[in-house]
Amino acid sequence: MTTSLSAVLRDPAAPFSIESIHLDDPGPLEALVRIVATGFCHTDLIGRSGLLGEQFLPVVLGHEGAGIVEKVGPGVTSVEPGDHVVLSFDSCGNCTACRGGRPTDCEAFEARNLVGLTPDGRRTAHDAAGEPVTNRWFGQSSFGQYALATERNLVKVRRDVPLEKLGPLGCGVQTGAGSVLNVMRLSAGQSLAVFGAGAVGLSAIMAAKLSGAGEIVAVDLNPERRALALEFGATRAVDGATDDVVTAVRGDTSGFDFSFDTTGVATVMANAVRVLRRPGTCVLVGSGMEMLTLHPSELTGKSVTFNYEGGAVPQNFIPRLIELWQQGVFPFDRMITTYDLSDISRAEADAVAGAAVKPIIVMP
Repeated sequence: MTTSLSAVLRDPAAPFSIESIHLDDPGPLEALVRIVATGFCHTDLIGRSGLLGEQFLPVVLGHEGAGIVEKVGPGVTSVEPGDHVVLSFDSCGNCTACRGGRPTDCEAFEARNLVGLTPDGRRTAHDAAGEPVTNRWFGQSSFGQYALATERNLVKVRRDVPLEKLGPLGCGVQTGAGSVLNVMRLSAGQSLAVFGAGAVGLSAIMAAKLSGAGEIVAVDLNPERRALALEFGATRAVDGATDDVVTAVRGDTSGFDFSFDTTGVATVMANAVRVLRRPGTCVLVGSGMEMLTLHPSELTGKSVTFNYEGGAVPQNFIPRLIELWQQGVFPFDRMITTYDLSDISRAEADAVAGAAVKPIIVMP
């Protein structure tokens, strides 16, 4: 058993409480990781939304961890104690999609990542009073000094790369960059419109620039985010409050080859489809609960898809992103603002308000 100082959410309307919880030893195909730092992602807000039911609480959230392996359970062969790792999403490894190298399409993706339990329905953490705590959010629950993870969501990285920066590669950055590089497979000269210039949208813009996109348009309500998008490679930026956003985004073009929505807002998603040319593809990743509503004729010659985690195989894709960062062509670290674990509620507030693009929580 391992004691971890962790941020526990007990009430959707209350701040996180910093508590000591007790983690079980790693079981088969599991590992205990000492977390160095972890990103705060907007998907973590689902955990306090109430959508997952009262039984979900209390919970340790966090799913962009980076740290050092402390212990491994039976059957683990890809990592060993002392290895530096980034924690990403979990997958079963046995379904048709996983066997085909597409873990983001895992048949058990939601059960293994959004429920907060082990695959067999257990919690493997307890609080000081001995009460169970949900601790497998995205197979990791990394808002604490230690996390139990599965072998499949661990990505071994080089020891000379700063772990305190790497956590966001496990989800937000991977989702944005992967959507461009793996899902769209955007080619040189093609065009992209990005709706929402947060960490995911900005990562997509950086990836599109790397791919040699001819035009990259960023749409956001926040003028500071629009300015940052231009710094990261957007060729134009459009205020999302513009009366006719579709016309403003299209400009003097016939439409875009690709569009990318990170907001999950119904009207924005519909506009992301409307800015496309024929043929054109819209990729959605926003985790909101609103519905996409379009007349069928608006889909003529167009395709729309929703994807998890940028269609990535983390063990292949995250090292690739690290190499691009080391080459100076993928500066994702410019989005980072760091906070101590004791300031996690302030980090959450800054993320919601847009004051921080990508908060990272550094463990004591």
